[in-house]
Formats: sequence, C-alpha cells, structure tokens
Amino acid sequence: MLFQLAFIAAATLDSAAVQGVWRTEGYGLVVSIAGKEFKAYEETGISCLPSLTASLRPGGKKGTAEFGNSDEQIFVVSLEARDRVRIHSEGAASDMFARRTAGLPAACGQPTEDTPLRNVDIFAQTFGAHYILFGQKKVDWPAVVSAARAKVTAKTTRAELFVILQGMIEPLHDAHTFLADPRTGTQYHGARPGTDSLLRGGRANLLKNEVPKAFAATAKYLKGPLHPWCNDQVWSGKIDEGTAYLRLLSFSGYAKSGGFREELAALEMALDSVLVPGLKRLIIDVRINMGGADPLGLAIASRLATVPYVAYSKEARSDPANREAWTPGQASRVTPTTKRSFKGAVAILTGGLTISAGETFTQAMMGRRPAVVRVGEPTQGVFSDVLGRQLPNGFRFGLPNEVFRAPDGKTFDGPGIPPTHPAPVFSAADRAAGKDSALEKALELTKP
Repeated sequence: MLFQLAFIAAATLDSAAVQGVWRTEGYGLVVSIAGKEFKAYEETGISCLPSLTASLRPGGKKGTAEFGNSDEQIFVVSLEARDRVRIHSEGAASDMFARRTAGLPAACGQPTEDTPLRNVDIFAQTFGAHYILFGQKKVDWPAVVSAARAKVTAKTTRAELFVILQGMIEPLHDAHTFLADPRTGTQYHGARPGTDSLLRGGRANLLKNEVPKAFAATAKYLKGPLHPWCNDQVWSGKIDEGTAYLRLLSFSGYAKSGGFREELAALEMALDSVLVPGLKRLIIDVRINMGGADPLGLAIASRLATVPYVAYSKEARSDPANREAWTPGQASRVTPTTKRSFKGAVAILTGGLTISAGETFTQAMMGRRPAVVRVGEPTQGVFSDVLGRQLPNGFRFGLPNEVFRAPDGKTFDGPGIPPTHPAPVFSAADRAAGKDSALEKALELTKP
C-alpha cells in the first residue's frame, strides 16, 4: 500500500488562490502549485528531493480540480482556508492537510549531494522524523544511526551502502519497511519473525506456488470450484447452500487497467454476485492478503453493516522531534449500504500474512453488529500507508508514519489483531492431515 498523493484545487475560486507553495502537516512533503502543474518534494532537515509531477485534468467534481500522471493516479487540492488546503488521494482512507509557506526551501532548487554519508543521513533523518514504532520495537535510533555512520567512508560502494542501510532497519522486523535499488534489482522487505516463510521467494512465487499449496486442504470443504473475480484477486465459492466462502488475496490489482474507481467497480460487481438472497452465513478468508487500498475494505464492510459505526481513526506523526505528536484523527465510518447486502453471521479467517489493508479491513469489521467471529492467528501488525521515499543515489525506501486507532484509542501495530478464537493457520500438521482447522472452527462457531 505505497503512499500516493492526490491534490485538489478549488475550481470555484480564482486560480491564484491555490498557486504557491504548501508544506504538509506531517508526511515531510512540500508541494508547489503553478498554473496547471504541481510538483511534490520530499523534505528533510538536510535535503529536498523532487518526488512527483502531475498535470491538470479536465472535469472533476464541483469545487475541485483533478491532476493526473502516467501511472493512472488521480491527484486532486481543496482550499480549506486562505492558507490551508486539504489533500486527498483516491484509494486512501484519510486526507493530508498543508499550509501555505513563503516559498520552496533553498535545498529544493539545487542538486542534493550524492555521497555515501549524505545518503545515510537522509535515510536516518526520514526514519527519525516519521517512523512510528521505535519505542515498541525497543530500538535506539540515534545509536543505530551513529553505528551506521561509523561504517561509511567516501569509498563505500553502492552494494556496501545497501547492506549498511538494510542493517539499520532490519531489527525493526516491520513489513512496512523496505529498501530497493532499482539499478541492480536488490530489495529488502521487513516482516514479523515467524510470518515470513511463504514470502521468502517473493510475491510472484507466493501467488503462483505457495497460495495453491496453502489452500489445497481448503478446497476439500467447498461445494464446486471457486469463481475468480477482480483480476483473480478475489475468489468465491459455496461450502453449502447457505454458506458462502469469499477469499481476498489483496485489496489491489482488481482491474487490468485504470485506477481506484475501476477497482471499486470490479469489487462491487463481485459482491453483487456473492451476497445472494437466502445466504445464511459468510466466511471471509484473508489469511493471505497482501494489502492495497483501505477504502475497498470499507466498501465490503458497508455491505455487511447493520448500523453505522466508526471503523478507525487515522493519525500521522506530526513532529520530527516529538514522537508523541500526531495529526488530528480522521475517522473512517462504516455506513450500511442500499446495495445488495448481508446481515447474518460472518467469520473472518486471519493469519500472519493478513497484511496492511487486509488488517485495516479486519479492524473495520470489529465494530460490526452482530459481532464478527475472527478465527486463526494474529495479523501481521502493519496498518499505515507506506511513506515512499528516495535517496540521491536512486535507492527507494519506505516506512510507516501513521496509526489506525480503534474507537477506544487502541492500536494493533506490531503484534497485529488477535483472533477471537485461535486456530492453526496452514500448519504442517494440518497440511499433512489434509485439513483446515481454522475453517472448521469458523464453520462450527457460525452454525445456524
């Protein structure tokens, strides 16, 4: 779930109202809007690197103007006040806010020094300003940075630098941290210990080889074959005449072309076919779910809701020096839909590979009434959008800078969301016996 920007400029006002430079509250971004073009920059205390450029698109809702780029992202900026704008991204569960500033930082107008030590320092400052879990992970970041800097010389090679940077974040064991060198294809992705065995061959191998093996026993409980939806990211079937089975492998890639709107349309079509009249119970399987767009999970939750409720409230780190300072919370609500829906018994199967948007979906279902039965093992424990960044040498990296708070203020980052009813997930014993203990438990608990 990589962070995507969306900038919306109020069309009913003089265009001069949104021209200028805006600094986000949190997120470390500076945005320059000039005419029909905006540019985003990634800012630290020692650097300013260009990040994104987009151009004005025709149309858009009243009071807004849309910008787009070649990646089929829709970038949208609405004026909240004379010196404050709201920044929304289609596919994101919350908005950013930015305040007008006098101009671009001086560093934005000149090349950033590309030396091994400068790359380490930009990497270190970005994590220091935005990463959310140093305390919980018991990581002394200043000490980590000091040790890393001591290893760097002017002759440090590109490969050696990658190893040094990876070593800085590896102890976090965080699935929303990554480091990549596009030039060589070298990549590192974090993961919670004990949950990464199926991920070691990469995502392509997971989907092609590991998913069929993991779900081999599950197929024995189904009446007939599974039906693919949403570009093979969603699968549905029947366990019996009154029981539907819905497997969600991700919340992304739902359409072969287009952006979030096309993906949502594909999901709505699938749900219209799955939530048929006469359904008595629904088993939702997100034991392997690689994440994506949080609002797709909210769309499913709205089909299953009986009353409105708050799914979660999203906040971001807002002060580089104060790790306890957060942006004001933005609540995401689940509201019963007028579309085809289901109000009966629901069970969700979760595990260590329930990741990111798979977890925010699980969290969004926790307020549902009647209560959802959660069966399996704790989720991965990463909820934030990934704040994507770059270094002067071309390395890309990412980190979580947000929390998703439950209505009572609780967060689940780190250990993940626990099941209400623990059960083995793809265990060696289950595979040898050809059984699915978690699915069996869910069927038992939701028996009509």
